[in-house]
Amino acid sequence: MLSTEEKKVARTKVSSEKDTGSVSVQISALTTKILKLNDHLKKNIHDFSSKRGLLKNVGQRRKFLKYLKKSDPKKYEEVLGKLGLRK
Repeated sequence: MLSTEEKKVARTKVSSEKDTGSVSVQISALTTKILKLNDHLKKNIHDFSSKRGLLKNVGQRRKFLKYLKKSDPKKYEEVLGKLGLRK
């Protein structure tokens, strides 16, 4: 499930308004969650359950990116560019 903020980010960065389940939208939503958790962990260093959630989200995003690279390399490059993930 995408929160309202994640939906806004996904709409502006990657896809159309009705698209909620495509790989690129899910990557965008996970990126938003990862950035939030990263900021939270900078303030709360000893929050180990949030750290575990961060690592799970990073792993899930990595799997989605791997799948997208294999199935549609052009879309993969587009998503990386829009989200600013890799150089």
